Amino acid sequence: MRTLKFLLQKEFRQIFRNPMILRMIIALPLIQLLIIPLAADFEIKNINISIVDHDHSTYSRQLANKIFASGYFKLNDYSSSFNQSFYEFQKDRSDVVLEIPKNFEKDLIRENKANLFIAVNAINGTKASVGSTYLGRIISNFNADIQTEWIMPQRNSISPSIEIATLNRFNPFLNYPFFMVPGILVLLVSMVGTYMCSLNIVKEKEVGTIEQINVTPIKKHVFILGKLIPFWIIGNIVFSLGLFVIAIPVYKIIPVGSYFLIYGFLSVYLIALLGIGLLISTYSNTQQQAMSLAFFCMMIFMLMSGLFTSVNSMPEWAKWIAYANPVTYFIDVMRMVMLKGSSFGDIKSHLFIITGMAVFFNTWAILNYKKTT
Repeated sequence: MRTLKFLLQKEFRQIFRNPMILRMIIALPLIQLLIIPLAADFEIKNINISIVDHDHSTYSRQLANKIFASGYFKLNDYSSSFNQSFYEFQKDRSDVVLEIPKNFEKDLIRENKANLFIAVNAINGTKASVGSTYLGRIISNFNADIQTEWIMPQRNSISPSIEIATLNRFNPFLNYPFFMVPGILVLLVSMVGTYMCSLNIVKEKEVGTIEQINVTPIKKHVFILGKLIPFWIIGNIVFSLGLFVIAIPVYKIIPVGSYFLIYGFLSVYLIALLGIGLLISTYSNTQQQAMSLAFFCMMIFMLMSGLFTSVNSMPEWAKWIAYANPVTYFIDVMRMVMLKGSSFGDIKSHLFIITGMAVFFNTWAILNYKKTT
Protein backbone atom coordinates (compact mmCIF):
# COMPACT_ATOMS: atom_id res chain seq x y z
CA MET A 1 0.00 0.00 0.00
CA ARG A 2 2.90 2.34 0.73
CA THR A 3 4.27 1.80 -2.75
CA LEU A 4 0.86 2.48 -4.25
CA LYS A 5 0.59 5.68 -2.21
CA PHE A 6 3.90 6.98 -3.63
CA LEU A 7 2.86 5.99 -7.14
CA LEU A 8 -0.42 7.88 -6.78
CA GLN A 9 1.40 10.96 -5.50
CA LYS A 10 3.66 10.82 -8.53
CA GLU A 11 0.73 10.39 -10.95
CA PHE A 12 -1.26 13.28 -9.50
CA ARG A 13 1.82 15.52 -9.61
CA GLN A 14 2.27 14.64 -13.28
CA ILE A 15 -1.40 15.42 -14.00
CA PHE A 16 -1.45 18.70 -12.06
CA ARG A 17 1.89 19.75 -13.53
CA ASN A 18 0.06 20.84 -16.69
CA PRO A 19 -3.04 22.80 -15.56
CA MET A 20 -4.06 23.42 -19.16
CA ILE A 21 -4.53 19.68 -19.81
CA LEU A 22 -6.53 19.34 -16.59
CA ARG A 23 -8.79 22.23 -17.56
CA MET A 24 -9.30 20.71 -21.00
CA ILE A 25 -10.18 17.32 -19.49
CA ILE A 26 -12.89 18.91 -17.37
CA ALA A 27 -14.07 21.96 -19.35
CA LEU A 28 -14.30 20.55 -22.88
CA PRO A 29 -16.67 17.66 -22.03
CA LEU A 30 -18.97 20.10 -20.24
CA ILE A 31 -19.08 22.44 -23.24
CA GLN A 32 -19.75 19.48 -25.53
CA LEU A 33 -22.52 18.20 -23.26
CA LEU A 34 -24.07 21.64 -23.32
CA ILE A 35 -24.05 21.97 -27.12
CA ILE A 36 -24.36 18.48 -28.66
CA PRO A 37 -27.82 17.50 -27.28
CA LEU A 38 -29.30 20.65 -28.80
CA ALA A 39 -28.03 19.68 -32.25
CA ALA A 40 -28.47 15.88 -31.98
CA ASP A 41 -32.21 15.98 -32.53
CA PHE A 42 -33.47 13.10 -34.65
CA GLU A 43 -36.99 14.41 -34.91
CA ILE A 44 -37.51 15.14 -38.60
CA LYS A 45 -39.01 18.58 -39.27
CA ASN A 46 -38.88 21.13 -42.08
CA ILE A 47 -39.30 18.56 -44.84
CA ASN A 48 -39.34 20.47 -48.13
CA ILE A 49 -42.34 19.53 -50.22
CA SER A 50 -43.35 20.37 -53.77
CA ILE A 51 -47.06 20.16 -54.55
CA VAL A 52 -48.18 19.73 -58.13
CA ASP A 53 -51.86 20.63 -58.19
CA HIS A 54 -53.54 19.80 -61.50
CA ASP A 55 -57.01 20.04 -59.98
CA HIS A 56 -57.11 23.43 -58.19
CA SER A 57 -60.26 22.32 -56.41
CA THR A 58 -61.53 22.89 -52.88
CA TYR A 59 -60.38 19.47 -51.76
CA SER A 60 -56.88 19.83 -53.21
CA ARG A 61 -56.45 23.16 -51.37
CA GLN A 62 -57.79 21.62 -48.16
CA LEU A 63 -55.29 18.77 -48.46
CA ALA A 64 -52.42 21.21 -49.02
CA ASN A 65 -53.48 23.30 -46.02
CA LYS A 66 -53.67 20.18 -43.86
CA ILE A 67 -50.12 19.23 -44.86
CA PHE A 68 -48.73 22.68 -43.98
CA ALA A 69 -50.69 22.82 -40.73
CA SER A 70 -48.96 19.65 -39.52
CA GLY A 71 -45.75 21.65 -38.91
CA TYR A 72 -43.53 18.94 -40.43
CA PHE A 73 -43.51 20.22 -44.01
CA LYS A 74 -42.22 23.40 -45.58
CA LEU A 75 -43.52 24.42 -49.01
CA ASN A 76 -40.80 24.54 -51.64
CA ASP A 77 -43.05 25.19 -54.62
CA TYR A 78 -46.73 24.93 -55.54
CA SER A 79 -47.20 24.53 -59.25
CA SER A 80 -49.26 22.96 -62.01
CA SER A 81 -46.25 21.46 -63.75
CA PHE A 82 -44.80 18.16 -62.63
CA ASN A 83 -41.58 18.77 -64.60
CA GLN A 84 -40.93 22.01 -62.72
CA SER A 85 -41.37 20.36 -59.33
CA PHE A 86 -39.37 17.32 -60.37
CA TYR A 87 -36.51 19.65 -61.37
CA GLU A 88 -36.55 21.02 -57.80
CA PHE A 89 -36.58 17.43 -56.59
CA GLN A 90 -33.53 16.53 -58.70
CA LYS A 91 -31.64 19.58 -57.41
CA ASP A 92 -32.25 18.43 -53.79
CA ARG A 93 -34.22 21.57 -53.03
CA SER A 94 -37.28 19.41 -52.44
CA ASP A 95 -37.55 16.20 -50.39
CA VAL A 96 -41.05 15.11 -51.38
CA VAL A 97 -43.25 15.70 -54.43
CA LEU A 98 -47.01 15.29 -54.11
CA GLU A 99 -48.92 15.26 -57.36
CA ILE A 100 -52.67 15.84 -57.18
CA PRO A 101 -54.20 14.67 -60.49
CA LYS A 102 -56.81 16.45 -62.52
CA ASN A 103 -60.43 15.65 -61.51
CA PHE A 104 -59.22 14.66 -58.02
CA GLU A 105 -62.28 16.13 -56.30
CA LYS A 106 -64.69 14.91 -58.97
CA ASP A 107 -63.38 11.34 -58.84
CA LEU A 108 -63.52 11.40 -55.07
CA ILE A 109 -67.19 12.46 -55.04
CA ARG A 110 -68.50 10.47 -58.00
CA GLU A 111 -66.43 7.27 -57.85
CA ASN A 112 -65.61 7.37 -54.16
CA LYS A 113 -61.90 7.00 -54.84
CA ALA A 114 -58.97 9.04 -56.18
CA ASN A 115 -55.26 8.50 -56.66
CA LEU A 116 -52.33 10.61 -55.48
CA PHE A 117 -48.70 10.32 -56.53
CA ILE A 118 -45.88 10.73 -54.01
CA ALA A 119 -42.18 10.78 -54.90
CA VAL A 120 -39.65 10.78 -52.02
CA ASN A 121 -35.96 11.67 -52.18
CA ALA A 122 -34.37 8.60 -50.59
CA ILE A 123 -30.75 9.81 -50.49
CA ASN A 124 -31.36 10.53 -46.81
CA GLY A 125 -33.10 7.27 -45.90
CA THR A 126 -34.30 8.42 -42.48
CA LYS A 127 -35.78 11.64 -43.77
CA ALA A 128 -37.42 9.84 -46.69
CA SER A 129 -38.92 7.16 -44.47
CA VAL A 130 -40.22 9.57 -41.85
CA GLY A 131 -41.41 12.11 -44.45
CA SER A 132 -43.41 9.54 -46.41
CA THR A 133 -44.89 8.18 -43.17
CA TYR A 134 -45.95 11.67 -42.04
CA LEU A 135 -47.47 12.42 -45.44
CA GLY A 136 -49.29 9.08 -45.58
CA ARG A 137 -50.76 9.70 -42.13
CA ILE A 138 -51.92 13.22 -43.07
CA ILE A 139 -53.60 11.92 -46.24
CA SER A 140 -55.32 9.17 -44.21
CA ASN A 141 -56.62 11.75 -41.75
CA PHE A 142 -57.80 13.92 -44.64
CA ASN A 143 -59.62 10.90 -46.09
CA ALA A 144 -61.24 10.22 -42.71
CA ASP A 145 -62.37 13.86 -42.45
CA ILE A 146 -64.04 13.66 -45.86
CA GLN A 147 -65.85 10.45 -44.95
CA THR A 148 -67.08 12.10 -41.76
CA GLU A 149 -68.46 15.00 -43.79
CA TRP A 150 -70.29 12.68 -46.18
CA ILE A 151 -71.83 10.36 -43.64
CA MET A 152 -74.77 11.95 -41.85
CA PRO A 153 -74.37 11.37 -38.15
CA GLN A 154 -77.04 9.09 -36.74
CA ARG A 155 -78.11 10.32 -33.35
CA ASN A 156 -79.22 6.94 -32.10
CA SER A 157 -76.42 5.02 -33.65
CA ILE A 158 -75.05 2.27 -31.46
CA SER A 159 -72.30 1.26 -33.85
CA PRO A 160 -69.17 0.27 -31.94
CA SER A 161 -66.18 2.58 -32.04
CA ILE A 162 -62.61 2.34 -30.77
CA GLU A 163 -60.86 5.32 -29.27
CA ILE A 164 -57.08 5.24 -29.09
CA ALA A 165 -55.24 7.30 -26.49
CA THR A 166 -51.44 7.36 -26.62
CA LEU A 167 -49.41 7.67 -23.44
CA ASN A 168 -45.65 8.17 -23.67
CA ARG A 169 -44.16 6.53 -20.62
CA PHE A 170 -40.91 7.80 -19.04
CA ASN A 171 -40.65 10.73 -21.48
CA PRO A 172 -44.23 12.03 -21.81
CA PHE A 173 -43.44 15.03 -24.02
CA LEU A 174 -40.94 13.15 -26.23
CA ASN A 175 -38.25 15.60 -25.19
CA TYR A 176 -35.23 14.56 -27.25
CA PRO A 177 -32.52 15.82 -24.83
CA PHE A 178 -34.00 13.43 -22.24
CA PHE A 179 -33.08 10.61 -24.59
CA MET A 180 -29.69 11.97 -25.73
CA VAL A 181 -28.10 13.64 -22.69
CA PRO A 182 -27.54 10.44 -20.61
CA GLY A 183 -25.95 8.74 -23.62
CA ILE A 184 -23.76 11.72 -24.56
CA LEU A 185 -22.60 12.05 -20.94
CA VAL A 186 -21.49 8.40 -21.05
CA LEU A 187 -19.63 8.97 -24.32
CA LEU A 188 -17.78 12.02 -23.02
CA VAL A 189 -16.66 10.24 -19.85
CA SER A 190 -15.59 7.27 -21.98
CA MET A 191 -13.56 9.46 -24.32
CA VAL A 192 -11.77 11.27 -21.49
CA GLY A 193 -10.98 8.00 -19.71
CA THR A 194 -9.80 6.06 -22.76
CA TYR A 195 -7.69 8.79 -24.36
CA MET A 196 -5.98 10.02 -21.19
CA CYS A 197 -5.33 6.54 -19.86
CA SER A 198 -4.02 5.19 -23.17
CA LEU A 199 -1.42 7.98 -23.30
CA ASN A 200 -0.21 7.40 -19.77
CA ILE A 201 2.20 4.43 -19.88
CA VAL A 202 3.34 5.18 -23.40
CA LYS A 203 4.30 8.70 -22.33
CA GLU A 204 6.61 7.15 -19.72
CA LYS A 205 8.10 5.05 -22.52
CA GLU A 206 8.77 8.11 -24.68
CA VAL A 207 10.41 10.21 -21.96
CA GLY A 208 12.38 7.21 -20.63
CA THR A 209 11.06 7.18 -17.04
CA ILE A 210 9.55 3.71 -17.59
CA GLU A 211 13.08 2.30 -17.46
CA GLN A 212 13.57 3.75 -13.97
CA ILE A 213 10.28 2.24 -12.81
CA ASN A 214 11.18 -1.13 -14.31
CA VAL A 215 14.34 -1.45 -12.22
CA THR A 216 12.39 -0.89 -8.99
CA PRO A 217 10.72 -3.80 -7.11
CA ILE A 218 7.23 -2.41 -7.86
CA LYS A 219 4.86 -5.25 -8.77
CA LYS A 220 3.07 -5.08 -12.09
CA HIS A 221 -0.45 -5.01 -10.65
CA VAL A 222 0.54 -2.19 -8.25
CA PHE A 223 1.96 -0.22 -11.15
CA ILE A 224 -1.25 -0.69 -13.18
CA LEU A 225 -3.33 0.34 -10.16
CA GLY A 226 -1.20 3.47 -9.78
CA LYS A 227 -1.99 4.35 -13.39
CA LEU A 228 -5.70 3.49 -13.13
CA ILE A 229 -6.83 5.14 -9.88
CA PRO A 230 -6.10 8.81 -10.80
CA PHE A 231 -8.12 8.60 -14.02
CA TRP A 232 -10.87 6.71 -12.21
CA ILE A 233 -11.17 9.71 -9.85
CA ILE A 234 -11.04 12.20 -12.76
CA GLY A 235 -13.72 10.18 -14.61
CA ASN A 236 -16.01 10.39 -11.57
CA ILE A 237 -15.42 14.14 -11.30
CA VAL A 238 -16.17 14.72 -15.01
CA PHE A 239 -19.33 12.61 -14.76
CA SER A 240 -20.51 14.43 -11.63
CA LEU A 241 -19.95 17.84 -13.21
CA GLY A 242 -21.82 16.75 -16.34
CA LEU A 243 -24.72 15.43 -14.27
CA PHE A 244 -25.02 18.17 -11.64
CA VAL A 245 -23.84 21.20 -13.63
CA ILE A 246 -25.34 20.50 -17.08
CA ALA A 247 -27.89 17.65 -17.15
CA ILE A 248 -29.95 18.57 -14.09
CA PRO A 249 -29.91 22.40 -14.05
CA VAL A 250 -29.80 23.04 -17.83
CA TYR A 251 -31.84 20.17 -19.32
CA LYS A 252 -33.96 19.55 -16.18
CA ILE A 253 -33.28 15.81 -16.29
CA ILE A 254 -33.83 14.70 -12.73
CA PRO A 255 -32.88 11.02 -12.29
CA VAL A 256 -35.95 9.03 -11.30
CA GLY A 257 -33.86 6.14 -10.01
CA SER A 258 -31.15 5.86 -7.42
CA TYR A 259 -27.94 7.93 -7.58
CA PHE A 260 -26.26 5.09 -5.72
CA LEU A 261 -27.02 2.71 -8.60
CA ILE A 262 -25.70 5.18 -11.18
CA TYR A 263 -22.45 5.78 -9.32
CA GLY A 264 -22.07 2.10 -8.43
CA PHE A 265 -22.29 1.14 -12.09
CA LEU A 266 -20.06 4.07 -13.10
CA SER A 267 -17.35 2.87 -10.70
CA VAL A 268 -17.16 -0.58 -12.29
CA TYR A 269 -17.60 0.81 -15.80
CA LEU A 270 -14.65 3.18 -15.43
CA ILE A 271 -12.43 0.30 -14.27
CA ALA A 272 -13.37 -1.65 -17.41
CA LEU A 273 -12.85 1.34 -19.71
CA LEU A 274 -9.56 2.40 -18.14
CA GLY A 275 -8.43 -1.22 -18.49
CA ILE A 276 -8.93 -0.85 -22.26
CA GLY A 277 -6.93 2.40 -22.20
CA LEU A 278 -4.11 0.74 -20.25
CA LEU A 279 -4.15 -2.24 -22.60
CA ILE A 280 -3.76 0.10 -25.58
CA SER A 281 -0.93 1.82 -23.76
CA THR A 282 0.94 -1.42 -23.13
CA TYR A 283 0.77 -2.34 -26.83
CA SER A 284 1.88 1.08 -28.10
CA ASN A 285 5.39 2.44 -28.32
CA THR A 286 4.53 6.06 -29.10
CA GLN A 287 1.74 8.46 -28.15
CA GLN A 288 0.77 8.65 -31.82
CA GLN A 289 0.17 4.89 -31.95
CA ALA A 290 -1.82 5.03 -28.70
CA MET A 291 -3.99 7.91 -29.94
CA SER A 292 -4.69 6.11 -33.23
CA LEU A 293 -5.69 2.89 -31.48
CA ALA A 294 -7.81 4.75 -28.92
CA PHE A 295 -9.52 6.72 -31.70
CA PHE A 296 -10.25 3.49 -33.59
CA CYS A 297 -11.80 1.90 -30.49
CA MET A 298 -13.81 4.99 -29.55
CA MET A 299 -15.31 5.32 -33.03
CA ILE A 300 -16.59 1.73 -32.80
CA PHE A 301 -17.77 2.31 -29.23
CA MET A 302 -19.68 5.46 -30.24
CA LEU A 303 -21.30 4.23 -33.44
CA MET A 304 -22.20 0.77 -32.13
CA SER A 305 -23.36 1.75 -28.67
CA GLY A 306 -27.05 2.14 -29.43
CA LEU A 307 -26.93 5.90 -28.94
CA PHE A 308 -27.60 6.79 -32.57
CA THR A 309 -28.96 3.47 -33.88
CA SER A 310 -30.98 1.00 -31.88
CA VAL A 311 -29.06 -2.23 -31.24
CA ASN A 312 -32.19 -4.24 -32.09
CA SER A 313 -32.22 -2.65 -35.57
CA MET A 314 -28.64 -3.71 -36.32
CA PRO A 315 -27.80 -6.82 -38.38
CA GLU A 316 -26.95 -9.94 -36.38
CA TRP A 317 -23.15 -9.63 -36.75
CA ALA A 318 -23.29 -5.98 -35.63
CA LYS A 319 -25.35 -6.90 -32.57
CA TRP A 320 -22.52 -9.15 -31.36
CA ILE A 321 -20.08 -6.23 -31.63
CA ALA A 322 -22.53 -4.01 -29.76
CA TYR A 323 -22.89 -6.62 -27.01
CA ALA A 324 -19.07 -6.68 -26.64
CA ASN A 325 -19.04 -2.89 -26.30
CA PRO A 326 -18.99 -1.65 -22.67
CA VAL A 327 -20.49 1.71 -23.69
CA THR A 328 -23.67 -0.06 -24.84
CA TYR A 329 -24.37 -1.31 -21.32
CA PHE A 330 -23.72 1.98 -19.54
CA ILE A 331 -25.90 3.98 -21.94
CA ASP A 332 -28.66 1.43 -21.41
CA VAL A 333 -28.27 1.59 -17.63
CA MET A 334 -28.23 5.41 -17.62
CA ARG A 335 -31.50 5.57 -19.55
CA MET A 336 -33.06 2.84 -17.42
CA VAL A 337 -32.15 4.41 -14.09
CA MET A 338 -32.49 8.09 -14.98
CA LEU A 339 -35.72 7.89 -17.00
CA LYS A 340 -37.45 4.70 -15.86
CA GLY A 341 -36.24 4.50 -12.28
CA SER A 342 -34.99 0.93 -12.72
CA SER A 343 -33.77 -0.96 -9.67
CA PHE A 344 -30.72 -3.14 -9.08
CA GLY A 345 -32.66 -6.20 -10.20
CA ASP A 346 -33.21 -4.61 -13.62
CA ILE A 347 -29.56 -3.76 -14.22
CA LYS A 348 -27.79 -6.63 -12.47
CA SER A 349 -27.16 -8.53 -15.73
CA HIS A 350 -25.50 -5.39 -17.15
CA LEU A 351 -23.41 -5.04 -13.99
CA PHE A 352 -22.21 -8.64 -14.14
CA ILE A 353 -21.14 -8.23 -17.76
CA ILE A 354 -19.28 -4.98 -17.06
CA THR A 355 -17.59 -6.56 -14.03
CA GLY A 356 -16.44 -9.41 -16.25
CA MET A 357 -15.08 -6.89 -18.77
CA ALA A 358 -13.28 -4.97 -16.01
CA VAL A 359 -11.54 -8.14 -14.79
CA PHE A 360 -10.74 -9.30 -18.33
CA PHE A 361 -9.22 -6.07 -19.68
CA ASN A 362 -7.25 -5.18 -16.56
CA THR A 363 -5.85 -8.71 -16.22
CA TRP A 364 -4.87 -8.59 -19.87
CA ALA A 365 -3.18 -5.19 -19.34
CA ILE A 366 -1.25 -6.48 -16.30
CA LEU A 367 -0.12 -9.61 -18.15
CA ASN A 368 0.84 -7.64 -21.24
CA TYR A 369 2.88 -5.05 -19.35
CA LYS A 370 6.44 -6.32 -19.70
CA LYS A 371 8.54 -5.15 -16.80
CA THR A 372 11.94 -5.30 -18.50
CA THR A 373 14.95 -3.01 -18.31
